Amino acid sequence: MGGETTSFGALVPTVKSEPNSSAEAPPPPAMMPQQPLEASEKEQEVDKDMLCPICMQIIKDAFLTACGHSFCYMCIATHLRNKSDCPCCSHFLTANHLYPNFLLNKLLMKTSARQIAKTATPLEQLRQALEQGCEASVKDLESLLSLLSEKKSKMEQEEAETNLQILLDFMHCLRKKKLDELNEIQSDIQYIKEDIHAVERRRIDLYRRRDRYSAKLEMHVEDPSTKSVWPSLIDNHSGPTACRTAITPGQCRTSSGGMQNRKADARSSTSHLTPRKDTYSGSDSQNLTQSGLAVARKRRVHAQFNDLQDCYLQKRRYWARQMPERQERDSRGLQREGYSEGLEDFQSVLSTFTRYSRLRVVAELRHGDLFHSANIVSSIEFDRDDELFATAGVSRRIKIFEFSSVVNEPADVQCPVAEMSTRSKLSCLSWNKYAKNHIASSDYEGIVTVWDVTTRQSIMEYEEHEKRAWSVDFSRTEPSMLISGSDDCKVKVWCTKQEASVLNIDMKANICSVKYNPGSSIHVAVGSADHHIHYYDLRKISQPLHIFSGHRKAVSYVKFLSNNELASASTDSTLRLWDVKENVPLRTFRGHTNEKNFVGLTVNSEYIACGSETNEVFAYHKAISKPAAWHKFSSDTDEGDEDTGSYFISAVWGEGSHTNPVEISFQLVYLRKRPIMLTEMASKTENNVRCREGALKNSIIGLLQSKLWVL
Repeated sequence: MGGETTSFGALVPTVKSEPNSSAEAPPPPAMMPQQPLEASEKEQEVDKDMLCPICMQIIKDAFLTACGHSFCYMCIATHLRNKSDCPCCSHFLTANHLYPNFLLNKLLMKTSARQIAKTATPLEQLRQALEQGCEASVKDLESLLSLLSEKKSKMEQEEAETNLQILLDFMHCLRKKKLDELNEIQSDIQYIKEDIHAVERRRIDLYRRRDRYSAKLEMHVEDPSTKSVWPSLIDNHSGPTACRTAITPGQCRTSSGGMQNRKADARSSTSHLTPRKDTYSGSDSQNLTQSGLAVARKRRVHAQFNDLQDCYLQKRRYWARQMPERQERDSRGLQREGYSEGLEDFQSVLSTFTRYSRLRVVAELRHGDLFHSANIVSSIEFDRDDELFATAGVSRRIKIFEFSSVVNEPADVQCPVAEMSTRSKLSCLSWNKYAKNHIASSDYEGIVTVWDVTTRQSIMEYEEHEKRAWSVDFSRTEPSMLISGSDDCKVKVWCTKQEASVLNIDMKANICSVKYNPGSSIHVAVGSADHHIHYYDLRKISQPLHIFSGHRKAVSYVKFLSNNELASASTDSTLRLWDVKENVPLRTFRGHTNEKNFVGLTVNSEYIACGSETNEVFAYHKAISKPAAWHKFSSDTDEGDEDTGSYFISAVWGEGSHTNPVEISFQLVYLRKRPIMLTEMASKTENNVRCREGALKNSIIGLLQSKLWVL
């Protein structure tokens, strides 16, 4: 039997047991853990017995009832204020039947001490032993102190090593950062040296060409046979003396008169272009010499030197990174005249930025309406050829003006060449980029209408928006498609060949502006009251392609400078430029004031312009964050107590060549107290999209002064 028991016990896995163990050997180790388990179970049962039946926590200040149950004093006292029975057995019980349980309190103290001893660290146990008067010899204490001293020294050494390692890592990181900066600076210096040499070579070439041209001109002047062939050339370069010697006096007067006529024609044809002046505000001097203009442009460069420096380095580094890829196609990697692509790009920015410094009013448009005193314009649009422009606003009328007649034929009141009446106040216009006679409008009733300017009749009306529509835009690449945005938080895509919308995008905030990408009929940008710009691919509208964040208030306008560059305006007094291809912000523009109202936005390939609540127009170059020029409108009103703060720009639109942008802006006039009401109302509206309606409803005077101005 003993052998069988031993063999039966061997069935339990005991890999480490010796095969020669006898039957009287103690039980295998596998059976030993039962004792600790049993002890722990008993401890748990003891712990349960020490819990208060009311709060289910370890009893504190134990009191015993007449029926033999123990509770925390505070628990049983609180219970007896409401009931007169025992919580355990429901026996009649009052406060007079409670007695202190001293024995249980001692047991609880000992139990808590044991628990603390079990969970205490060795140092705490040593401290408790010394505090309780544990007997120890001097030799033991000396060895203990020695051990503690060694431990302390070791910890201090480890801490010092750790601190040194952290310091060393920091110094390595700092050295690496500074070396990277040094390498970057050295690369920048190398770029600058290369570009200086390229510019100097370019200047030398220009000087040589000028000298060759002057030498040829002198040869023609000195050659008698050439004077009769090139009289006008000799007249231009040799002055009145040469004129008198080469031709008769009568001929000289005729030639000079013709020249004056040609100059007058040139001035009239270019009257809307203003070259850069010497300061931001600009002087009225028209006799600046070429050297004076160069000095003014240099002063302009120094005034914006930091921004121009950042622009140069950014473009130079970008093209340097692109150089290895381009060297496969162009082994030299240089453009004309030895220019690098980065320098060529920056020269374009510098020349366009320094060319203009101020804005000048070239014409003033005044058109009154006897039946609508509040003649406020909220939208201006040019047609595809820049020959006509349309205005619309609170007067419920779309007025078409001829641009050349407004500029060249000033009058007290300009009459439109066409006019169309609508049922509601208008918020936005958009010319068709293909059909010159088609223009779309959106109004405060949410109706999107397509008009024929020739017949002055509407050809399509879309009434699906539930609230006012703030924005409408025709596609450039697909002229039959247009898009609109409304306060009903919906963006709708329309086709002029269908009576209903072809696509609907539901958003969470009011829509302030919508715009097609000029190079695509499937990509649109949406500015909304949620402070973001949503960029959609119309083939997948479940979620936007990109979301551009950065504005702190509602985005009031979005406009494309190019297929990849998008400008946005917000009531946080900033404009922002975004790259829709790379999904990155490019630049933030500050200088104007825009906190409550819609002040307009217009762009071309190089410049961005907007109005301001200070009754000014600001123009920014897309590469410089500060204003390139601005113009403040005068307060042309008969009211002596007119508040100058009540003037602000409500709409800005412009078009022109990439070197001569032409802008049109409108100036609104209100009575003194009305802007205060507007401010109060706007401050209570988070999305700020209702500011324009409040301005229109609270306006008293409709004195409209539209000014045409140029860079």
